[in-house]
Amino acid sequence: MTFSVGKMIKELRVKQGLSQDDLAEKLNSKFGSSINKGMISKWENGLGDPRLETVRHLSMLFNVSLDHLLGLEQKEEEISTIAAHFEGEDYSEEEMQEILEYAKYLKSKRK
Repeated sequence: MTFSVGKMIKELRVKQGLSQDDLAEKLNSKFGSSINKGMISKWENGLGDPRLETVRHLSMLFNVSLDHLLGLEQKEEEISTIAAHFEGEDYSEEEMQEILEYAKYLKSKRK
C-alpha cells in the first residue's frame, strides 16, 4: 500500500469533522494562505501535493508531527511485530530500526 500525504490530510480533516471548505478557511485565516477547496481536493485525490510551507501549516493545524503527516512516523505495532520474530535475540533499538527499514525495502521491491 502506497502512502499519500493527501490521504492523511483527508483522514485528519474528516476526523475533525471539517469539510474541504472549512479546512481551507482555517488555513487561510490562521496562516494567511490562499488555499481553496479545489486545491485540497487535488491533494486528497493524489493529483498534486501541498507545498512544504502548507504541510507545515497543516501539521500545526491538526496538531500532529510532520513525520506523522508525511507518513514517516514509525508505527509501534510494526516494531512489536518485528520484535516478536526476533524474540530471545538481543538487538538494540537502532538495530531493530534497521531491520524494520530493510523489511520495508524488501516489500517495496515486490512491485
